Amino acid sequence: MRTVSAEEVRQLLPMREAIGIVRQAMIEVARGKAKLPLRSVVELEGNKKLGVMPGALTDPLVYGVKLLSLFPDNPARGLSSHTGTMILFDPDTGAPALAVDADALTAIRTAAATASATDALARRDARTLAIIGTGEQAETHIEALCLVRDLTEIRISGRTTDRAEAFVTRMLTHNPGLPLQAVQSAQEAVTGADIVCTVTSSSEVVLRGEWIESGCHVNAVGASIPAMQEIDREMLLCAETFVDYRPSALAQAREIIDALAEGAITEDHIRAEIGEVHEGSATGRSGREAITLYRSLGIAAQDLACAEAVRRKLDS
Repeated sequence: MRTVSAEEVRQLLPMREAIGIVRQAMIEVARGKAKLPLRSVVELEGNKKLGVMPGALTDPLVYGVKLLSLFPDNPARGLSSHTGTMILFDPDTGAPALAVDADALTAIRTAAATASATDALARRDARTLAIIGTGEQAETHIEALCLVRDLTEIRISGRTTDRAEAFVTRMLTHNPGLPLQAVQSAQEAVTGADIVCTVTSSSEVVLRGEWIESGCHVNAVGASIPAMQEIDREMLLCAETFVDYRPSALAQAREIIDALAEGAITEDHIRAEIGEVHEGSATGRSGREAITLYRSLGIAAQDLACAEAVRRKLDS
């Protein structure tokens, strides 16, 4: 079984290509050409978790499983909060064929999915981006979103102002032309923003609907299990809501689960899966003044499609 390092993943899966790959994967999901059991999570000591994400794309057959540790304190050690391995199996023999670094794969495919959704849902003239979070996903999301919109202002909010400022300094060292600025609070970051991304591992709300202005597009990305929550009830209620995969959203997005249980919404509040918008079977934002929300849980189909693209390049 061949092993693919994080550096090889970054070389073989450039972000622009990844956006197209994930977009097509989401179309395949919408067409029923994927088998996606819900993510399983093993609770470890403290706030640490082990996630298991199996899945298959069926046309042609690509199947495998991602094993991912979620250690929220890792960034303080200079490590990714998401670390693990994606294993692809040979569809002819069933043997393990490829082990792909899951840190880099997850960072790239998640940002690519957000960028693809943003391209479909955000206003074409969106120019101001707010990022809540200062980890690896913040970095890859900036890279990806700059490819789908001509951004003139990028505001960064972190758990502390010092973290936001350190993030901006680090990013500008390698990307001196980026229009980055650190701000003191999430509310300051999102006020007047055209696009907002939450990319935290928070178990508490970091984004409130009352802060969001008409015409904004929001990507809620960081909370992938019910123990985590980034957006409040008002954010969900005020937005035209789109998801990556309905079964995941209904079972693992805490704000959706709670709103359904309390009768605040019905399942029809989810307007469509993003793949349905991509393929044209569902419409995106209803108008210029609408607030749109892409609720991302992350699904194995995205990992499989990106890992398969890596495999094909290795074999070419």
